[in-house]
Amino acid sequence: MSLFGSIQIAANSLRASEIALQVIGQNIANANTPGYIREEVVLSPAPTQRRGHLLLGLGVEVEAVVQKIDLYLEERLRASVSDRMDAETQESSYMRLETLIGELTDTDLSTMLTSFFSSIAEVLNDHQSVSARQLVVLQGNQLAVEMNRLADRARDIRSDMNDQVINMADSINRLTEEIRLLNVRIANAEGGNISASDAVGLRDQRLVALENLAKLVRTDVREQPSGGVAVYCGGDWLVFEGTSREVEAVLESAPGFSAAEIQLVDTRDSLDVTSGELRGLLDSRDEIMTGFLDRLDEFARTFAFEFNKLYSQGQGLTGYQELTAENSVDADDLALSEVGLPFTPASGSFELMVYNTQTDITQTTDVLIDLNGIGHDTTLADLATMLDAVDGISSEVTISGKLTITSDSADQQFAFRGDTSGVLAALGLNTFFSGSTAADLGINSVVEQDPATFAASSGGIGADAKNAEVLAGFIDMDLKSHGGASLAVLYDRLTGETTQSSSIARAVADGARVFEETLRGQKLATSGVSLDEEAVRMIAFQRAYQASARYITVLSELFEITVNL
Repeated sequence: MSLFGSIQIAANSLRASEIALQVIGQNIANANTPGYIREEVVLSPAPTQRRGHLLLGLGVEVEAVVQKIDLYLEERLRASVSDRMDAETQESSYMRLETLIGELTDTDLSTMLTSFFSSIAEVLNDHQSVSARQLVVLQGNQLAVEMNRLADRARDIRSDMNDQVINMADSINRLTEEIRLLNVRIANAEGGNISASDAVGLRDQRLVALENLAKLVRTDVREQPSGGVAVYCGGDWLVFEGTSREVEAVLESAPGFSAAEIQLVDTRDSLDVTSGELRGLLDSRDEIMTGFLDRLDEFARTFAFEFNKLYSQGQGLTGYQELTAENSVDADDLALSEVGLPFTPASGSFELMVYNTQTDITQTTDVLIDLNGIGHDTTLADLATMLDAVDGISSEVTISGKLTITSDSADQQFAFRGDTSGVLAALGLNTFFSGSTAADLGINSVVEQDPATFAASSGGIGADAKNAEVLAGFIDMDLKSHGGASLAVLYDRLTGETTQSSSIARAVADGARVFEETLRGQKLATSGVSLDEEAVRMIAFQRAYQASARYITVLSELFEITVNL
């Protein structure tokens, strides 16, 4: 090897040190840049050259500038990001639900329940007092309004979640398009497998886009030989190198609510989402909020029907002269158990009491309800006929399918007691509450307009307050329809299940956050920039550059000596 070969070695060394220092400067400059992956120069010995019987090296070569990245760790990190977003979304939903329920405040549902039953107990102190009955109606109305508010706010939250699902389609499309464009630019920059170097800046941008997509939906990313990536969600691909597929939000009609789902535009198949914010939103909407609404409706339904069954046994300070059922039937010639009533009556009977205010005489008639499924079962038309046959009473079914009962004269009033069939509560006759869900729970218009009809008595019109005594203890009464659980227990289950599920969701979210931070720590150790390490490398390549420059100086002196010989 001649002096010229030695100069080439020195030049290669200078070039390698210069490139290495430039890469180090790039790392230092981006030490705090989010998503930046540390770059590294790949150096290798240059090919050897034979000189006589000797093989002499030609210095150093720069093979490539690459990212220091663990692709398997990146895949695990993206999966952990998806799981964390899923868990945090559900955690946030439970927090909103707990705030909505508002336990331990002056306006929560349990406080309203306590106030309502306390007001009924006040009737016992003076059962002839109309003002005490007005207070019961007022407290009952506030309780119903609070139940309505809970249902409305829960539906609003569910609707908000549904809107977020709809907006998620645009976010997914934006990110998949960004990844597609970066795939093309990376493939062009790297030239397929021609270049050994990574298109580092573009790859950093793509990693950020992939992580942002993983926040929305869990993905499986596979790098292709061209440098592009294929992105899969479940069994469907969203991006394949320079091609992407769009998704859209489609509303699925349902009674009272149209739920959105994300579908692939080209196949109309639902996107298989197993984790990520979208999964969290879907679970929050369909399980957390819808589940709470179902439980709240069941609580309201049980409360209204069971309370009304007891209430319908009683009589007020005054009887009725005209009464129309709150609930209508689909057909008056079908059995009462099959006509679409919100509550289903059973076989039994009730007493119709007709009181003559002039003679102070009460006549009682037993009305039988046959709903055993054998032979002819009682229809609403049958019931109207039986009531119409009672002296002093007229009854018919209106065009709208509601039963009406009317006194034949102003001297006569009627009332009810002893209903073992539940038909009065099912039809909404002599009841306190109207409605059968949390959203439509209200006060029967009859007692709301005339609190004197509040059915506190069980011994006749205005006779006593024994029925009020039963109603006051209803909250702790064992309910056969719910396995002996009381209304208080049912309410504790309603709120307790939410609180327990919220605690579990919080623990899951905490675990997901810790796991993600652990993986980020591992990534930082592999791909992060350490300024101390970069400083050490900088000094090493600085010394190598200085030595190479000194080597060239020595070679120059040798050239000069050779020329002067």
